[in-house]
Amino acid sequence: MYQITKTEELATNIYYMEVKAKRVAKSCEPGQFVIVRTSKDGERIPLTICDYDRENGTVSIVFQIVGGATQFMSTLKEGDHFVDFVGPLGCASEFVHEDIEELKKKKILFVAGGVGTAPVYPQVKWLKQHGVEADVIVGAKTKDLVILEDKMKAIAGNLYVTTDDGSYGRHGLVTQVIKDLVEKEGKKYDLCVAIGPMIMMKFAAMTTKELQIPTIVSLNPIMVDGTGMCGACRVTVGNEVKFACVDGPEFDGHLVDFDQAMKRQQIYKTIEGREMLKVQEGDKHHGGCGQCGGDE
Repeated sequence: MYQITKTEELATNIYYMEVKAKRVAKSCEPGQFVIVRTSKDGERIPLTICDYDRENGTVSIVFQIVGGATQFMSTLKEGDHFVDFVGPLGCASEFVHEDIEELKKKKILFVAGGVGTAPVYPQVKWLKQHGVEADVIVGAKTKDLVILEDKMKAIAGNLYVTTDDGSYGRHGLVTQVIKDLVEKEGKKYDLCVAIGPMIMMKFAAMTTKELQIPTIVSLNPIMVDGTGMCGACRVTVGNEVKFACVDGPEFDGHLVDFDQAMKRQQIYKTIEGREMLKVQEGDKHHGGCGQCGGDE
């Protein structure tokens, strides 16, 4: 059992939790994720790690209500428990393994869309702790959905907040801010890391490709087991089949087939869709999730 030590509603239907999970906190790195369950028979919910405290043995997560499982999660209070809190899963961000002195020479831009601000935070924090400053764009539909602004402001080299409706910060999409920083304000970046809704990452990657900025995205397709067995998170990157849970979640944004990933995500939500994908993808589909029949 994994005790919840802190809860907070960051915005409408967006929640923050700190969870006592010593083993996960001891070994996790920025970019990785966990899978949680609220009960023995509950739904597996993959969530990117927002923060961690190795000394206190806690891991922070942020989630948005999108269905019954996350709706129930939002009712949990301090002192309640998760039955499962599995991780760290996935690969850590590439820069964790880079030479720090070389990393300090790079100009890095992070682009966070909506709840994507949560997984951006530990990456920028890690860089700050190692003497590397990064610029951050945080985008949201409206002012009330901007999250973690104060925390991000404390670690970002420059923070640019933009809202679709212009109710706070700059007015417009994150893609326009990327263009403005480069074309109007003379900024030069060696790398962009974009995390958020699939459609936002698609257009952010299209924008940075035009600007010739190498770009990393963190894919968040449907995941079931988190070990590459079920095939739910299958994506195509540079014409190669990858599985976000074990090969990612971070990939070269200029090589990801976003259209296929978004279409597949919708198809996988139905029994008929899963059966169709199993036939279409054959040996590359994988099996073992208990839903697609691949484990029978």
